[in-house]
Amino acid sequence: MSLDDVLARIDSDLPAATDRLLELLRIPSISTDPAYKAECDRAADWLVADLKSLGADVEKRATPGHPMVVGHIGEGAPHLLFYGHYDVQPVDPLELWDRDPFDPAIENTEKGQVIRGRGAADDKGQLMTFVEACRAWIAINGALPCKITFFLEGEEESGSPSLVPFMKENAAELTTDIALICDTGMFGDATPAIVTMLRGLLGEELTITGPSKDLHSGMYGGVSMNPIRVMAKIIAGLHDHTGRVTVPGFYDGVPELSDEIRAQWQGLGFDHGSFLGEVGLSTPAGEQDRTPLEMIWSRPTCEVNGIQGGYTGDGFKTVLPAKASAKISFRLVGQQDPQAIRESFRAYVQSQLPPDCSVDFHPHGASRASQMEIDHPAFEAARHALSDEWPEPAAYVGCGGSIPIAGHFKTILDTDAMLIGFGKDDDQIHSPNEKYDMTSFHKGIRSWARILDALAE
Repeated sequence: MSLDDVLARIDSDLPAATDRLLELLRIPSISTDPAYKAECDRAADWLVADLKSLGADVEKRATPGHPMVVGHIGEGAPHLLFYGHYDVQPVDPLELWDRDPFDPAIENTEKGQVIRGRGAADDKGQLMTFVEACRAWIAINGALPCKITFFLEGEEESGSPSLVPFMKENAAELTTDIALICDTGMFGDATPAIVTMLRGLLGEELTITGPSKDLHSGMYGGVSMNPIRVMAKIIAGLHDHTGRVTVPGFYDGVPELSDEIRAQWQGLGFDHGSFLGEVGLSTPAGEQDRTPLEMIWSRPTCEVNGIQGGYTGDGFKTVLPAKASAKISFRLVGQQDPQAIRESFRAYVQSQLPPDCSVDFHPHGASRASQMEIDHPAFEAARHALSDEWPEPAAYVGCGGSIPIAGHFKTILDTDAMLIGFGKDDDQIHSPNEKYDMTSFHKGIRSWARILDALAE
């Protein structure tokens, strides 16, 4: 049978594929809330049953947290691993949803039909594009064109605490020729993308303590050091006037783009004015000698995610606070060492403390950046396959976010990862009224069918 027959099957089966996705979306598999533990189990059971219907040898595997779903199907080369996650973000604030987040529905919008519901884009809809492509292949040909391992996680939205131990314990079973990850998006509505670089992430919380208790600002103001004033000075000093981060050694290991990738990015025609305008901004605020796409995809950052101290309630209280706290995150690229940056940041903070002030630090995770080797032949094969399905040629892109699983595949399994997803910028993942574009769902299934065909040749 030809690829055209598989694509025709996908088209005719789209209503049934949509119904299956809606059924999965009705399961409130919120991994971070213990109240939904049984629902996470139910989502894993649903996926086990669905993959068994394809003929896969599949199991729900216990972990200290939520279960993994691991299955195997097919024969022949290459051996592909497909990763997705079945857990979803919490839905708060519920009052901002236009409908029950776990009563998904197809809605008509100005941009076409969408699937509305929590997990529609992140990651159940994306996950099911690959499963449905496999279903169509088997329906037409009786078997898949190569061997596939399914690896579906239930803790991605709560920090994946069980992931690394599970991968290490099952490394022999999970090691394949290449891993496929479907947790990314398109570049615009018509250009599919293969993510080749992901930023790492480092989180640090610091609390500066001055006096032993909150003080009256009339009695003690001026003579006593204010921890908020100290914190403000430290935060203000993290960047110079050009937008560069001032933490000593911060740029060690930051690579320059290749001429090929820089030219491809310039050819994408990124409109930073429109990008910023959608959120009420106008002017890029990062390193002034870099393009906006470089700032988002290939440059490291230091951002303040929250500040707390003193009286923040209604009205006014003339208090001189005993403590001030801040949460700082760093997005990392290339070979930046998160532990070295943590130590340098802490030393910088310590150097800025005046007498009578002390600081406590609390770490919030650390992961290195990931960069994919696009000289692997699978990358160009997949790029051409994607280009055959969508209006615009597929592009190699970066990603401003962090997807640690990609790095784990390389460091634990020595397996290169290819990140292909069909999400769009306005899918509102992690926010109320999450949606997944029906075109993304339909053409995503067709895209994976084309990729399977290309990789198996």
